[in-house]
Amino acid sequence: MTTPSLYAAREPIFPRRVSGWFRRLKWWLMAATLGIYYLTPWIRWDRGPGLPDQAVLVDLAGRRFYFFWIEIWPHEFYFVAGLLIMAGLGLFLFTSALGRVWCGYACPQTVWTDLFILVERWIEGDRNARVRLHHAKWNARKWRLRITKWTVWMLIGLATGGAWVFYFTDAPTLLRNLLNLTAHPVAYVTIAILTLTTFVFGGFMREQVCIYMCPWPRIQAAMMDSDTITVAYREWRGEPRGKKRIEGAGDCIDCMACVNVCPMGIDIRDGQQMECITCALCIDACDDVMERIGRPRGLIDYLALSDEPAERAGEAPKPVWRHILRPRTVLYTAMWSAIGLGLLYALFIRSDIELTVSPVRNPTFVVQSDGAIRNIYDVRLRNKLGEARQFHLSLTSDAVLRIDLEGGDGQLNVDVPADATVLQRVYVTARPQDEAATAHRTDLRLWVEDVDSGERAGRETTFNGRVQ
Repeated sequence: MTTPSLYAAREPIFPRRVSGWFRRLKWWLMAATLGIYYLTPWIRWDRGPGLPDQAVLVDLAGRRFYFFWIEIWPHEFYFVAGLLIMAGLGLFLFTSALGRVWCGYACPQTVWTDLFILVERWIEGDRNARVRLHHAKWNARKWRLRITKWTVWMLIGLATGGAWVFYFTDAPTLLRNLLNLTAHPVAYVTIAILTLTTFVFGGFMREQVCIYMCPWPRIQAAMMDSDTITVAYREWRGEPRGKKRIEGAGDCIDCMACVNVCPMGIDIRDGQQMECITCALCIDACDDVMERIGRPRGLIDYLALSDEPAERAGEAPKPVWRHILRPRTVLYTAMWSAIGLGLLYALFIRSDIELTVSPVRNPTFVVQSDGAIRNIYDVRLRNKLGEARQFHLSLTSDAVLRIDLEGGDGQLNVDVPADATVLQRVYVTARPQDEAATAHRTDLRLWVEDVDSGERAGRETTFNGRVQ
């Protein structure tokens, strides 16, 4: 007895060209997203001398993230974490309200697959021509068309990988180094990997990435319910299927137009399916057929399944806003807005100067020859401005304490370069007769003040005395 194979070879999908409102929307979004991705590293932004002039830059060497006028330091990673949380909540919100609109319109896999299919159609022809070519024997014409297509795909993949590395260093400089073969090997390896993955995922795997590799199709079911507006087939209007001239037939003439344009190769008339990315191309295809046979548009449309009973009875469905504004979407919107407002507040109140204080605990204190007690602190001064500044250090406390700087020669000013951090050792001393010298702990606050602007920042710490 032969054991049946559990492996099924992929059946290539050749979507047919379609025109309509949703197809035009996808073209505009594809142009916008690809334009942003490819062009953003080349936008310049003047931050002053000694600082990168690239508008968007992930500076791993300098441990900075630059986004136009915003500069994120390593200790401010909560901004990035907050943005990632907002992205997740936004995905939950849009999926709950409108189904998998992210997958259908803006997901990188969808965008690059659309671009690769467009190239394929330009070179090999529309659906029927591509099907014939796929089944044809390998000859000079087939080799020529395939090599041409693969070459263009590879160039797109190369541009994709190249654009990615430009986000991590100065783009014009890196481009020159890449062309001169003097760039770091990591850049070439990264470009090679991204080129290959773009070529394979967008050109050959396509819908398999969405079905088998992406976890979102499995998660989306928890985000959607009967009030979610998604692409669906009005079965109560289209069935039974048949030619228009057959008495008693529904509006669906079983022309297969909706199936032939689907990039996932599914039949939307079979109901909700995990593979559907709600790209709405089947709506454009079906509306075109309905217009040609003189039937109302909307046999396939964006709709909520909870409206089915009303539509079957010939009644008007609920307004769209009632489907969108429901407890789940309101909760997601409130959470998304709260995090966004919190990040904006944190962004606008943050200071251009900062300090962190780390007491040196080995030893906890030092007894000097005159009996005075000295504590040592490592103070990290951070200047976020685009020019060098002079910072003045001081302290406040209920006790009598003296502050000195290592190497300061009696001065309490520290020069901090532009957009840099300086580690300064600070000594705080209590005289033998002062209370702080014998107290277990004394609270104090170290201050740093910008000499030019007067802006201040402070941090609380403690002074450790010698308990009698």
